[in-house]
Amino acid sequence: MAGREECLVILKEFTKSESLLKHAYAVEACVRAYAVKFGEDEEYWGNVALLHDFDYEMYPTAEEHPYKGSEILAQRGFDENFRKAIMSHADYTGIPRETLLSKVLFACDELAGFITAVAYVKPSRSVDEVEVKSVRKKLKDKAFARAVSREDIIKGAEGINIPLDEHIQFCINAMQARKTELGL
Repeated sequence: MAGREECLVILKEFTKSESLLKHAYAVEACVRAYAVKFGEDEEYWGNVALLHDFDYEMYPTAEEHPYKGSEILAQRGFDENFRKAIMSHADYTGIPRETLLSKVLFACDELAGFITAVAYVKPSRSVDEVEVKSVRKKLKDKAFARAVSREDIIKGAEGINIPLDEHIQFCINAMQARKTELGL
């Protein structure tokens, strides 16, 4: 299995946008924290999260992402379960989320981006100021971070059987623990 350093090389080979890199790190932080919580392989889960969108900048269409990424990872020796978890994070692929890893990745993807957006509107621009109530309030504001699917955030928490507020707090905590790397 590839280590984090090898995954970072792949991520940075395909992703140049600072915001997309930070998104990968934010999702990784949340997914790694859940791996610890559930007694799973933190390195493996974290690497899946790190690479879930690595192909998006080069292949941003629904016809290409995450399909191209999966092909690239297959050529580089990543196993089917790794690739399948990534494929399942996009509903339109039709790949069912059957494993806990794939469910957690889906649950953390949109939420990590949303928490980042909430942090950016705080006076300090820090995740330290983000609270569950502020995330919930912003979720109701359809104009705020309008590209983020509220439905996916809700569906994600349901998929891992964790109440939404608890899931939000868990991800806030995970991102706070890595705030320097996230630039938050």
